[in-house]
Amino acid sequence: MLIIAVILHNVLGLILGYMGAAITGQPKAICRTISIEVGMQNSGLAVALAIAHFDPVAAIPGAIFSVCHNLTGSLIAAIWRKYS
Repeated sequence: MLIIAVILHNVLGLILGYMGAAITGQPKAICRTISIEVGMQNSGLAVALAIAHFDPVAAIPGAIFSVCHNLTGSLIAAIWRKYS
C-alpha cells in the first residue's frame, strides 16, 4: 500500500506540474521543466526530518520516494529528450 501511495504521489506530481504550466500557456519546454521540478520533491529532507523527529521507521516513505522520483524523473526526461 505504501509503495502504491508513493508512486501515485510521484506520478501525480509529474502530471499536475505539466498540466498547471500548460493551463497558464507556458511553452512545452517550460511545462516539462515544471513537471520534473514538481514530481521530484525533496525526499532527502523528508528522511532527515523523519529520523530527527520521529521513529526511524517514519523515514521509509521518504526513502522509497527518493528511489521512485529518481527513476521516473530520469525516465520522463529521457523520453522527452528523445521525442523533442
